[in-house]
Amino acid sequence: MALEFLQHLVNGLSLGSIYALIALGYTMVFGVLKLINFAHGDVYMIGAFVGYFSARFFRFDDHSSLTGLFVTLGCAMSGSAALAFLIERFAYRPLRKAPRVNLLITAVGVSLFLQFTGQLVFGSDPKFFPQVYVPTGDWSYGELKINVLQVVVFGISILLMGLLQFIVFKTRLGRAMRAVSFNHDLASLMGIPTQKIISITFMIGSALAGAAGVLVGLIYPKIDPLMGVMPGLKCFVAAVLGGIGNITGAVVGALILGMAEELLVGYWAPTYRDALAFAILILILLFRPTGLFGVNRTEKV
Repeated sequence: MALEFLQHLVNGLSLGSIYALIALGYTMVFGVLKLINFAHGDVYMIGAFVGYFSARFFRFDDHSSLTGLFVTLGCAMSGSAALAFLIERFAYRPLRKAPRVNLLITAVGVSLFLQFTGQLVFGSDPKFFPQVYVPTGDWSYGELKINVLQVVVFGISILLMGLLQFIVFKTRLGRAMRAVSFNHDLASLMGIPTQKIISITFMIGSALAGAAGVLVGLIYPKIDPLMGVMPGLKCFVAAVLGGIGNITGAVVGALILGMAEELLVGYWAPTYRDALAFAILILILLFRPTGLFGVNRTEKV
């Protein structure tokens, strides 16, 4: 029984770490712009396809290596960041001073645009992600069988999240991002280029989502143009659970959601896996709308 629980723990942490990379994009964009970017899940999908075509172009599936994995990650993160720059510049920035609902509707429209464009360009049939890295070795302890690839995915996710923490809390760029998050007008008066900082925030969050697309492709090697819909909604729930706008909260919320899903599948009813996230969302909105790490903020009118 204990070994079975440990197996689910490993699976849940691996899944939760991938959710965390996507949830961080939601919470970062909300932090600087107070916008729920519903197109974020589809940016994750684009990242997976950029990684897919990059791996095919460099033929990493013919000679899998850790170098190939990091090159594929770099390509996916760069492609997702470039897409985020275009979305922010041409879809969101012109509506910066418009009512909040206009931005929300635009985000939904961008999401649908990416989904249908993905079907048109990539085809609606699922594609199998190249195995750019196949680790050797067997981590088995009795009946406990640890997938080395899951450990690698978890390690890379933690590395990327640690890098984000360093950027946000230890660099001048991070201080500028926190200042813009606190107050756009005051940050602008202090000489901070708010438009530039908002674009960079979009790009960093989307780069993490692109990395998540590649990591998902390694563990669940089937990608399609609609693959971002459900994970995008789940990671939004994870961000709300942790307290949207709080980076630590997004990570904790995603890990909780990943663990809860895995335990639900392992011990109760796999068919309710996707419904679990929305049940958590309802409970959070009912009993703690600010999330686990969120704080109540009074808006002046």
